[in-house]
Amino acid sequence: MAKAPPSISLLLLSAAVYLTLPAAISSIGVNYGTLGNLPPPTQVANFLKTQTSIDSVKIFNVNPDIIRAFAGTGISVVVTVPNGDIPALANGVQARRWVAANIQPFHPQTKIKYISVGNEILLSGDDNMIKNLLPAMKNLNAALFHAGVKDIKVTTAHSLNIIAYELNGAPSSGRFRPGWDKGVLAPILAFHRQTKSPFVVNPYPYFGFDPKNVNFAIFRSPYKAVRDPLTGKVYTNMYDTLMDSTYSAMKALGYGDVDIVVGETGWPSACDASWCSPENAAWFNLNIIKRAQGQGTPLMPDRRFETYIFGLFNEEGKPGPTAERNWGLFWPDFSPVYDVGLLRNKQAGGGGGRPAPALPAPSVGGGKWCVAKSEATDGQLQGNIDWVCNQGGVDCKPIQTGGSCSNPNSLRTQASFVMNAYFQKNGRTDQSCYFSGSGVIVGEQPKQWCV
Repeated sequence: MAKAPPSISLLLLSAAVYLTLPAAISSIGVNYGTLGNLPPPTQVANFLKTQTSIDSVKIFNVNPDIIRAFAGTGISVVVTVPNGDIPALANGVQARRWVAANIQPFHPQTKIKYISVGNEILLSGDDNMIKNLLPAMKNLNAALFHAGVKDIKVTTAHSLNIIAYELNGAPSSGRFRPGWDKGVLAPILAFHRQTKSPFVVNPYPYFGFDPKNVNFAIFRSPYKAVRDPLTGKVYTNMYDTLMDSTYSAMKALGYGDVDIVVGETGWPSACDASWCSPENAAWFNLNIIKRAQGQGTPLMPDRRFETYIFGLFNEEGKPGPTAERNWGLFWPDFSPVYDVGLLRNKQAGGGGGRPAPALPAPSVGGGKWCVAKSEATDGQLQGNIDWVCNQGGVDCKPIQTGGSCSNPNSLRTQASFVMNAYFQKNGRTDQSCYFSGSGVIVGEQPKQWCV
């Protein structure tokens, strides 16, 4: 995971984005990190196979216990060569030994799909690893062929620091950084074309977005959009600008036909700022899943991007700021941090973890309630109700016909009631009453509260 370049200049545009849980998710991948007190790999593999629609995982090593755990599950596995092993693999004999030790004992029982040679090597700035990256990729590909393995592709994952941005740039003018474009990336892209393997990128709007335009980064409205002055295409979210800038850079080198795989992307559910919340993380990843099902970008409208969300679990053992420990879709007990429709059993906690709590009564202790701001629009209010009732992990029967809060039949009153329910359930933090700026914490119970 790495910081993306600064966001491009933004032009004012207002629009609304409405999204519901997909009726059926055909395929989506996750990054399976292991820094924390997490369940054993066999339990993880069984949970993913029996309880979710996740059909592929990417791991950041060649841990034999993890690879073995996915044998016979039908779930695809992407393994990663540790960065430090790359120079040795520039030797063909060492590459054959590596395949013999790390691939052949598990294949084909475990459905290994890709070998990622390192992770974000160009970002490391290590000249020796960068110099040996493509030779290692070629040698591993040859070693697989020598071993009779024809269904595993070799690739490497790139941070988007490979793109050179200008502050007033446009996605259609995206270009790779000088020095890396023709010297490093063009030969790698030629290898991908020759071997029919994908170019893997890690587009993270979270790193480098404009704090004054958070909604543009998380697919919410209202937002300031981007209009590409060269193509006239209008961008309603930052993710599409990153993807199209990457495509434009590839096309400029003559490799626009090479497949693109999204190796990592996501949004943390907690951090040290107001723009991290389960609500925002869910909204971001819902849209990522939607794109993985076949919604393209302005420059690639017909493309479907194989996608790996970061990450599977909240990893309490990760160092650094709060966000680093809160990228997960699930807690270590398999209960969802938020719901994005990946559980086969729609009940939260489908893996036997925490059950979804019922809608709590309005707070009567502590003097804190979350209500809709007076200037919140009907669209925002309805959006808040839809999100809390579908993805927020609460039971909204009280606001349905015949429920305790079905009268008065006021959109504002009902929105405030469910917003407060979510607020109380999530520890009454400022972030849990943010609702994209439409919620406010008050110290007195509203007079028109429905009970």
